[in-house]
Amino acid sequence: MESRIRPAKIEDIEGILEIVNDAILNTTAIYDYDVRTLNEQLIWFEEKQAHGFPILVAVDEKANVLGFGTYGDFRVKIGYKFTVEHSVYVKDGLSGKGIGKQILSELIDTAKKQKLHTMIGLIDAENVGSIAFHEKFGFEKSGVLREAGYKFEKWLDVQLMQLILK
Repeated sequence: MESRIRPAKIEDIEGILEIVNDAILNTTAIYDYDVRTLNEQLIWFEEKQAHGFPILVAVDEKANVLGFGTYGDFRVKIGYKFTVEHSVYVKDGLSGKGIGKQILSELIDTAKKQKLHTMIGLIDAENVGSIAFHEKFGFEKSGVLREAGYKFEKWLDVQLMQLILK
């Protein structure tokens, strides 16, 4: 599938929201229970922009959002200012087509340009596909938080993954 990566625009929010809400309803990629509203996603977009954090989208030739990625504060304490937590999501049915790879590659490049030091991923420990995907980029397993999340009537372990940006 042909796609290109670019910074998200306000017009992309509905496409991003569709991907987010599908992940909320059908996966453990996001530990939220309730779908987000368009207004909530717009606030999210504005906050990312205000803090200088990227939101990148993969779009097709018709500008349909196929996936997106972003990062933000890992923790709000000043000592963590060079560490970010990232997220990458691809539209249902499009995994394995290179879209996530394009997005994460660009996120890593952007983080390096912003002189960040490390990127953290918090991944559901049962999501072996996402863990393997991150390992291909050099992310290393940094520990497991046992039963840190709860969704779909079960406790979920969280795999921490870390990439030192060089």
